[in-house]
Amino acid sequence: MMRGMNMQKMMKQAQKMQKQMMAEQEELAAMEFVGQAPDEMVTATLTGDKKLKDLKINPEAVDPDDVDMLSDLIVAAVNDGLDKVEQATQAKMGKYTRGLGM
Repeated sequence: MMRGMNMQKMMKQAQKMQKQMMAEQEELAAMEFVGQAPDEMVTATLTGDKKLKDLKINPEAVDPDDVDMLSDLIVAAVNDGLDKVEQATQAKMGKYTRGLGM
């Protein structure tokens, strides 16, 4: 009889944790993260679910003779933004994955 009650309690706790986790994921997805290339030549705005929302390019970064540099600046800004999303995700969601050995 005790085992059934413990199992039911565990299931309720798991459901509660899953609801909390989903709410925090939605909260994270609604947040915005700004990544920047050196000297803020390119700024990338990403959402917490890793979608690129906006990209601003400083006119000084546009050199028709050096398109590769502009590409590098865009990649740097997007990667910086993704790093910030990842850090926030770990901070917010890490408590759920730590106990699962993930």
